Amino acid sequence: MNCGFIISAPSSGSGKTTITLGVLRALARGGAKVRAAKSGPDYIDPRFHEAACGASCLNLDAWAMSEDRLRALAAGDGLLIVEGAMGLFDGAPPRGKGATADLARVLGLPVVLVIDAAKMAQSVAPLVAGFARHDPEVRVAGVILNKIGSSRHEAMLRRALEPLDLPVFGAVHRQSGLTHPSRHLGLVQAGDRQDLDEFLDTVANAISGQVNLVALTAIASPLPAAGTAKRMPPPAQRIAIARDQAFAFAYPHLLADWRVQGAELSYFSPLNDEAPAPADMVFLPGGYPELHAGTLAAAQKFQAGMRESSQTTMIYGECGGFMVLGKSLTDARGIVHEMLGLLELETSFAKPKLQLGYRRLTPLGGPFSGPINGHEFHYATTLRADGATLFNACDAEGNPLAPMGLQDGRISGSFAHVIDRAD
Repeated sequence: MNCGFIISAPSSGSGKTTITLGVLRALARGGAKVRAAKSGPDYIDPRFHEAACGASCLNLDAWAMSEDRLRALAAGDGLLIVEGAMGLFDGAPPRGKGATADLARVLGLPVVLVIDAAKMAQSVAPLVAGFARHDPEVRVAGVILNKIGSSRHEAMLRRALEPLDLPVFGAVHRQSGLTHPSRHLGLVQAGDRQDLDEFLDTVANAISGQVNLVALTAIASPLPAAGTAKRMPPPAQRIAIARDQAFAFAYPHLLADWRVQGAELSYFSPLNDEAPAPADMVFLPGGYPELHAGTLAAAQKFQAGMRESSQTTMIYGECGGFMVLGKSLTDARGIVHEMLGLLELETSFAKPKLQLGYRRLTPLGGPFSGPINGHEFHYATTLRADGATLFNACDAEGNPLAPMGLQDGRISGSFAHVIDRAD
């Protein structure tokens, strides 16, 4: 089986993540071979997807990745369920490139709309009709009604939708236990929930009882042939990668690219006070170092190992990893924590300010070459940044931005997350 469908919604906050997790868990519990993907630049939802279905989850980014790349990543055995981002047609300015709708066009997959009907009755019909007719290349195959208040409410919604001749695959009633807490960058990470399996089973039970999974999976369409896609070349032969709750934001497709092309990857945990193994490059991915700044500042083996590595080894940090390479990180309480001091950088969360958007990057040094597509999403404020910059940058519309990042000999980093090559 090499087929799939997309779960999307008219807007963020409709409950598509919860619905997706419930569908994945319910199908996996029933013995189906199911796998997941997430539209766009998201590090958190995919880890929940993996926990729900027991299979790895990749990002499919229709702004940052070529069509060949999207087809290659989507290919595989089993039913592919893609969770959309934001609303179905929401993407980067000026014309919405990278929207979930773009994935539907490229992969030829049908879309299931999750409708937040909590404050809606008959108006559900024109809303769904508008989405279904908006783009003839994007097939809305049916809806799942969410946040239903009562059986009477459900009956009203179903009656209003009857003239559209679109299947209603289910109606999920409001109940406690179907939501999970959020943090400033999105959901709390999967690894932070001690009750994760219990939560996923609760959601799966609700979905199993209120969604027709047989009808839902029957709409899945075959995926296109994988073809050949260009991969990101490995920046070094031996790469030591930080991996724990402070450094959890590394894209699996990039690591897979490096392995397939012969790179040797090893992992270490700064939070467990581990030093990197001997390598040609040390990679500090993004994550939530601001939540663990005191632990990182006190991790003597980690700090000593990184400083020793800096004498002979290339070191690169993204977003949270970039901040840890700096001299200090001020947390949300205003407490200043000493970091590695390998770059002349001081950052703070005392007065958070959102920086968000796609970035087209031209390296001026560091481990990468050629034009790169990336993404920036953080609340850190830069108090001081001295030194040579790492990237020239433009936004999604091609407007020049201030150069990003810092480099000092073998050490480099920036707030941008590298997604894929731009050529």
